Amino acid sequence: MAKKSVVLINRELSWLSFNERVLQEAENKTVPLIERLKFLGIYSNNRDEFFRVRVATLKRVVKHQKRAEELMGENPVRLLEKIQKAVIAQQEKFERTYQVIIRDLNKHGISIINEKQLTPIQGDFVKDYFREKVKPSLFPIMLDNKAPFPYLKDRLGYLIIKFGKKDATKKSKFAIIEVPTDNISRFLVLPNDKNKNFIILLDDVIRFCLDDVFQNFEYDYLYAYNIKLTRDAEIDMDNDLAKSFVEKISKGLKARKKGLPVRLVYDSAIPSDMLDFIMKKIKLGKEDNPIPGGRYHNFKDFISFPNVGNPDLSYKKIKPIKHPDLSDQTSIFKIIKQKDVLLTYPYQSFDHIIDFLREASIDPKVQSIKITLYRVAKHSSIVQALINALKNGKQVTAVIELQARFDEEANIYWSDKLKEEGANVIYGVPGLKVHSKLFLITRKESGTINKYAHIGTGNFNGDTAKVYTDHTLLTSNKQITEEVDRVFNFYFDNFKGGSYKHLLVSPFFMRKRIYQLINKEIQNAKANKPASLCLKLNNLVDPEMIRKLYEASSEGVKIKLIVRGICSLVAGVKGLSENIEAISIVDKYLEHSRVFIFHNNGDEKYFISSADWMSRNLDYRSEVAVPIYDQNIKIQLKQIMDALWTDNTKARILGSTQNNVYRKSTNKVKIRAQEDIMSLLKSKRITKL
Repeated sequence: MAKKSVVLINRELSWLSFNERVLQEAENKTVPLIERLKFLGIYSNNRDEFFRVRVATLKRVVKHQKRAEELMGENPVRLLEKIQKAVIAQQEKFERTYQVIIRDLNKHGISIINEKQLTPIQGDFVKDYFREKVKPSLFPIMLDNKAPFPYLKDRLGYLIIKFGKKDATKKSKFAIIEVPTDNISRFLVLPNDKNKNFIILLDDVIRFCLDDVFQNFEYDYLYAYNIKLTRDAEIDMDNDLAKSFVEKISKGLKARKKGLPVRLVYDSAIPSDMLDFIMKKIKLGKEDNPIPGGRYHNFKDFISFPNVGNPDLSYKKIKPIKHPDLSDQTSIFKIIKQKDVLLTYPYQSFDHIIDFLREASIDPKVQSIKITLYRVAKHSSIVQALINALKNGKQVTAVIELQARFDEEANIYWSDKLKEEGANVIYGVPGLKVHSKLFLITRKESGTINKYAHIGTGNFNGDTAKVYTDHTLLTSNKQITEEVDRVFNFYFDNFKGGSYKHLLVSPFFMRKRIYQLINKEIQNAKANKPASLCLKLNNLVDPEMIRKLYEASSEGVKIKLIVRGICSLVAGVKGLSENIEAISIVDKYLEHSRVFIFHNNGDEKYFISSADWMSRNLDYRSEVAVPIYDQNIKIQLKQIMDALWTDNTKARILGSTQNNVYRKSTNKVKIRAQEDIMSLLKSKRITKL
């Protein structure tokens, strides 16, 4: 008998709802103005990736419409229409929000002005800047109906230009210029005037100086409009057995840069003849739903908008604190040998991890370091520590995932660097993405081999550790370290899957073990015992996991969900999920950690994990969840989860309407989880047993 279909919110529409929460932060007047601009940048960058990956995939499957509908549960053409409708509505809200922020910035002495608002003195400054810094990077291309249209790069802004004589017998001329934000700042700070600060965008610097660019033409009019193209970002891998995996990835990256167009965003003021001309040339039809926008695109650059005014217009920079157990004067090995340590970023310093690897790199007792690398920083201290270990005679093995989307080139670069220094580099596992966050240090102590492990929820990336909330467990517990070693053995020899009593490891055992843990809660609920679970995830999409949570809810298990991004589960529906509450928190830091807590009849089981509850994480990736055995760390995690759950400032209710209503509370005290967690860790108010 076939299983009854599970009630789900479409993942694409749920993702759009998540990005709407980001847009809400830009609208929120309690958020500092510069931060509101940055949230517009984050929203824009998120949306670009959504079109590059998810919408591009939908457009690929449209040709297999019937089969796609069976797999997705929805007609892909109708889904694309829903996406387009939602995106246009959000774009209108985006433009209104931007204009409000601009007006409010002006009240605080910061004016974003365009080329028509420059004073003569500012105009001379812009002209000098243009000729010295900008003009050498500009290469306009003339357009006509006969010549092929130039290739437009993915996610870069372009100015499409129309100029000519008013004489009706002479045709207008068209040209296109790439806005060179790769090597020039998008924002030019102009000389201030009477304590008033002025900023002009690079787009308008170019507009102001177009007469310098087209000085060899005669024209009475000249107009410039912004456009941006988004391309399919999927990597196509060929099956040439003679090529190495690195060669295939490299070839796929080159192909990605010429991926098919999936979205055109344009200035809504653009004349219809220009728009038709562009659409025809890049081979997009009206059915491809071009998106009208404002004067500017590529708002991802606004993530780096400069604050030239009052410091209060930005969030106060918080310096990460040191973990109370990890002092500068004591060996980290000595501390971890005595007790487990939980690090919580960005509140606590990621430098502890760099210090640990640095210490390992020069410690004469250390024999080897094994590590998984998924996304590392552009200037990676982690990799530098590994190279230093190699120079000091340690064995270093790095499992590098070349298919970390949008980080493939960086990972190829770092793998080459490590190989040059003598590291053993393993390029993941065929058919799986290695997404676990592990390292294992082997140390010979008084003739005995001891191991020290790192199991985390976030990448070994010092940059993202400043803005992503994540947890890291450092342990010498042999029950854990032996199983971490077993995971690495699987990476070395894919036929050695191994067995695991403590770790939850995908794709082999994690799903089954989580089912067992939920079943235990169901059994307890049926026996009228307390039964509950609390989950913190980035995404909850997997239909079978959701089905299991619905089953648990229907049996009386109380379920709390904190889901930052996509949540396909419908919470609070009578007869289906009435015992499930779901919230999402979008705030200063990106909530990235995954935490699972099962009541287990009072003997609570805690896990931190690299895995979300998506089919890809549970079935097609190598992921690890680690149990927390230290009672004081359990209490620390509970206090953090309680702070998140009681948030009544940045928490939104996740329900079937997906309207992102802020959670209301009878508590008159404002609770903002991220601030409370920082205060908790600063004060060291962790209850001791």
